[in-house]
Amino acid sequence: MNFSIHQASHIGNRKYNQDRVAYAYSDDRLLLVLADGMGGHLHGEVAAGSAIDTFVESFGQYVQSSVADPQAFLAGTMRHAHERIMKFPHGEIADFPGTTCIAALVQNGKMYWGHAGDSRLYILRDGAVICMTRDHSMVRQWVELGVITAEQARTHPQRNQITNCLGGIGDMFHMEPGEPITLQSGDVVLLGSDGLWGPFSNQELAEAFFSSPVAEVLDNLVACALMREEGHSDNVTGLAVRWGSSEIAHETAEPVSCILEIT
Repeated sequence: MNFSIHQASHIGNRKYNQDRVAYAYSDDRLLLVLADGMGGHLHGEVAAGSAIDTFVESFGQYVQSSVADPQAFLAGTMRHAHERIMKFPHGEIADFPGTTCIAALVQNGKMYWGHAGDSRLYILRDGAVICMTRDHSMVRQWVELGVITAEQARTHPQRNQITNCLGGIGDMFHMEPGEPITLQSGDVVLLGSDGLWGPFSNQELAEAFFSSPVAEVLDNLVACALMREEGHSDNVTGLAVRWGSSEIAHETAEPVSCILEIT
């Protein structure tokens, strides 16, 4: 299993960074997970961190064996993360912790994924988006109903109102699974919080990764997102993987996990 991987996060123009991101791999399995926390200070960070920790811990149980049912693994782990967050001590209603979550598992070259909220996963091939998640948000629903255009949605004042998350007020959580796909050499898998994907069109993201190393592209996208938001940037976080050996690749042997330390 060969792949090149890079993760990056920036606090943006917020007081705190509530994004969390991690990956782990062993033998023929690769886990990718990103969460964007919501709620007052500490609450969002704790919710997002709990989601990440739950996935990394669950993945650690499969160091020596394959995941028999990858889609069930993702759904069960995300549900478990949601239940852990719902057990946190809650203060005022406005401070209930919550988080988006996007997680993917690659096993034997096939990728499975699921998400809740508006953090996105893209699969990029030959300079084009061949698959992506569907935002769980009000503006996404309005676009689908024809009330507003996709371009209007990018800058709509209610674009951050999501309809699905882990934790939060009440129990509105559900994981939407993606259709499994077999990765081809050169494919790029991109996970991003809304602070990363929001300033860009899908085509801009696809073209950016077409011929440059994922580390260089992702770092440049983070910097460009900050500039485009002109002092009003959200937290900006991404995780990018190029499948195959076209870049300097990880040769998997010993189990490895990496959780990005956010500052």
